[in-house]
Amino acid sequence: MISAVDALARLRDGNHRFATDTRRGGDLATIARRQAVAASQEPFAIILGCSDSRVPAELVFDQGVGDLFVIRVAGNIVAPSLVGSVEFAASQFGTRLVVVLGHSQCGAIAATLNEIRRPSGSGSKNIKSIVDRVRPALEEIVAAEPTQDVPALMQRAVRANVRSSADHLRHGSELLEDLIATDGLLVIGAEYSLETGEVDFFDGAPSPG
Repeated sequence: MISAVDALARLRDGNHRFATDTRRGGDLATIARRQAVAASQEPFAIILGCSDSRVPAELVFDQGVGDLFVIRVAGNIVAPSLVGSVEFAASQFGTRLVVVLGHSQCGAIAATLNEIRRPSGSGSKNIKSIVDRVRPALEEIVAAEPTQDVPALMQRAVRANVRSSADHLRHGSELLEDLIATDGLLVIGAEYSLETGEVDFFDGAPSPG
């Protein structure tokens, strides 16, 4: 299995191809590729991303069947089952890079901001459980600058939520903490731009070599 730094370089290169419309295509999902990974898998990166239909991780990073272990949930939140999914991939497959991938114009972030500023106290309990996971990362931002313009608030909120989820993975799991301390696991935060197609690895990522 490749190192976290090499895996990150592979993601950066793939996203550049995607954003510049120079994707590889070809062998990413052929019959031969599917057969080659049918018996086992060795994903080189774990992606905890949002369920938004506009952010398919394999396409965003120009990767194929078997390359990425992708976990998708609205708002790229971290809950016990999601931590367990990351732990499973990191321990079972030796994957040493975890990316928490948020994105611009995130609906879960917008819903949480609306609930903080104008509490409704109604709606689905299941959706509320997502909002409640996002809320702590956003409340301080709203309280500090309650009158700031919406686009700026959204951008700050998206990144605050990504940082919160990444920190939770770094410090909320004994298994992941041990892999970080002793075996080269790297957990980083990133934001995908719906407008440009580019991913900015802004939290905890080493600079490109």
